[in-house]
Amino acid sequence: MPHFAITMGIGTILESRHTLMIANGKKKAEVVAKALEGAITSQITASAIQLHPGKTTVVLDEEAAAKLKNIEHYKHVEGLKEEYKL
Repeated sequence: MPHFAITMGIGTILESRHTLMIANGKKKAEVVAKALEGAITSQITASAIQLHPGKTTVVLDEEAAAKLKNIEHYKHVEGLKEEYKL
């Protein structure tokens, strides 16, 4: 298991204890939306994050998050985490 990687396969993602996904810029918006809200597929390896059994952190700028359909829900959850110091 690598400690750090720029890209990973599905198996490596699912075996990790903590997954961190970072994306920025409008060019990433489509693939971010597919990875986080679309079908789980080998065509978009990052979609395996949806199945991750451990801790996952996703860090996006506004442009990378622009095509997420549930963005208000994610912002709400993040606000709760900050409010309750989770």
